Amino acid sequence: MKEIKNKINSLLTDPVLRKKLILTFLILFIFRLFAFLPVPAIDLVRLKTFFAQSQFLSLLDIFSGGTLINFSVMALGLNPYINASIVLQLLTVVFPKLEQLRKEGEHGRFKINQYTRFLTLPLTILQSIGIYFLLLNQKIINSLSPLEFISFIATLTAGTFILIWFGELISEFGLGNGISLLIFSGIVGRLPVFFGRTALIFNNQLIFNMLVFFILAILVIALVVFVSEATRKVPVFYAKRIKGNRMYQAASNFLPLKLTQAGVIPIIFAVSFVLFPQLIGNFLSGAKNKIFSDIGYFLISVFNPSGFFYNFMYFFLVIGFTFFYTAIVFNPQKIAEELQKNGGFIPGIRPGISTKEYLEKVLYKITLFGALFLGLIAILPVFMAKITGIPDLVIGGTSVLIVVSVVLETFKMINAQLIMKNYDKFLK
Repeated sequence: MKEIKNKINSLLTDPVLRKKLILTFLILFIFRLFAFLPVPAIDLVRLKTFFAQSQFLSLLDIFSGGTLINFSVMALGLNPYINASIVLQLLTVVFPKLEQLRKEGEHGRFKINQYTRFLTLPLTILQSIGIYFLLLNQKIINSLSPLEFISFIATLTAGTFILIWFGELISEFGLGNGISLLIFSGIVGRLPVFFGRTALIFNNQLIFNMLVFFILAILVIALVVFVSEATRKVPVFYAKRIKGNRMYQAASNFLPLKLTQAGVIPIIFAVSFVLFPQLIGNFLSGAKNKIFSDIGYFLISVFNPSGFFYNFMYFFLVIGFTFFYTAIVFNPQKIAEELQKNGGFIPGIRPGISTKEYLEKVLYKITLFGALFLGLIAILPVFMAKITGIPDLVIGGTSVLIVVSVVLETFKMINAQLIMKNYDKFLK
């Protein structure tokens, strides 16, 4: 406790870190203000009624941070940017030039971010048009003139790009990953609404169910923290070697392989994929053509967030994206080459190809466990909702994973900043 208190004091007293902290909170505060700035011409009463009837839209609203149910200028949230990121990640596997660009350090990351923003623009415009026709079919918005329609699309597009800019400002000048913190802020900002809705339907049975839910929630959070921090330590030994005019003594170390190398990214990617059919279904369900409307209602029923097929797809997409993203962020071939170049070896394993194969074997084993854990936690709230009778819990698993992961990641970044400041004192 004393150590935590000292870190908080260091964070508040250091002028540079205090400035970063204030900037981060200021941007998050402005974002929350934007969440209540509605786009003109929207019937908010009809919109909230429509959202109350759709679990899908309630789930989508969580990821927009409440901007969608209020239909603010940031109603689309970061969904287009996340979708663009997914497409770019997939394209790096298909196109070797993009893969090479990703390996070029800071310059490569800058170019890929630039391509992501370029791709975000058409995706944002398409989603804005889709949202407009969805609201028009539900009579939540009246038919707009061409100029008003362009203004509507431009407003939503500008809102998404302002949000991306906020995220980049936090990442560059604030504390933590900006995009993750904005999603975290949106989820936390919706918690009072969730508890308020639940309080309206309180009865003796529900009070008991809520107590059970809170106990299970604490256990799940503890388990998420444990798995997120769990690592497999692969021992590495370095033989005595001469480099230049210096002789380096033999040493031992370990290579930490995290159980969840990809973090929360697979969850965000999987949610973006499973939500898309529901969005198309809601759009087509209001069509005048019977074939299109039937397709829309079919997609809505099949991809119901509390249904079997939705959760089946969600579970396997989380597993698939966990393996995919782990393969991108961790390269056993490169690690094996670096170890061999620096005279390092894993006991009992020959350097080179054998080391690469061993690391792949270990990585796939622990990634399988981590992926299964993420998938089960993601769909667990659906079963808890059926047991406790609290329907809003269908949004819980993804929210818990994102919130816990972002908190852990942010605390690690803050801790790294504090350690760096302590080293700076010795250098002066």
